[in-house]
Amino acid sequence: MAAKVDLKTSIDWKEAKAFLKGLSDKQREEHYFCLDFISLKKIPTWEDAGAKGAPGKAVKSQHKADRVLNEKISLFRGDITKLQVDAIVNAANSSLMGGGGVDGCIHRAAGHLLKEECRTLRRCETGKAEITGGYRLPAKSVIHTVGPMVQGDPSPSQVQELRNCYLNSLQLVLDNGIRSVAFPCISTGVFGYPSEAAAEVVLGVLRGWLEEHADKVDRLVICVFLEKDEKIYRKLLPYFFPVA
Repeated sequence: MAAKVDLKTSIDWKEAKAFLKGLSDKQREEHYFCLDFISLKKIPTWEDAGAKGAPGKAVKSQHKADRVLNEKISLFRGDITKLQVDAIVNAANSSLMGGGGVDGCIHRAAGHLLKEECRTLRRCETGKAEITGGYRLPAKSVIHTVGPMVQGDPSPSQVQELRNCYLNSLQLVLDNGIRSVAFPCISTGVFGYPSEAAAEVVLGVLRGWLEEHADKVDRLVICVFLEKDEKIYRKLLPYFFPVA
């Protein structure tokens, strides 16, 4: 194992990443920015939680009920920075230097070393994704993706850019052997993408991806912060992931 590194004071992100990689999951916990982290086993799967809060009558879905897929997806309302998963996704801006909303929260929780690594990536174009270490986060890695900025109804190209945010993030999941990943609501805040339209895009992408790659992951977590977004996903999830 690498020599002990103080993540609060170290200025060498490469050294810190190597140090963290050599730790067990339990050993990493003493370096988290928080004590009240949430482990994956505490997040219910959609298969377990889907009946609660779902529409009172069965909905007509173009998808078949699939217990395996329903056990691979979760809806969680809370702070994404406290999730103990392999990776969380950051709704970043193109500079990757942090900002407002979830982007700023992730940078503050991870600590200054995240920005030092992001600095080496220079920038990220809309729809693309980059991966870094998680540093003081309970998540081992952060996948940064830049969503489209929308005024009014999204154009076809903006819809595809939002799809690409999720598809390119999921490609990094595959490329890096990531088994659990949490997504925030990308582009729906100050970037202006309508929340329900975004949720339909997200759920379509996740359903299609899981149909091909369910064996490659343990869980995809949709992490929302606002009650209105939780209501939107609870309404739409039964259409994309019907529970028998």
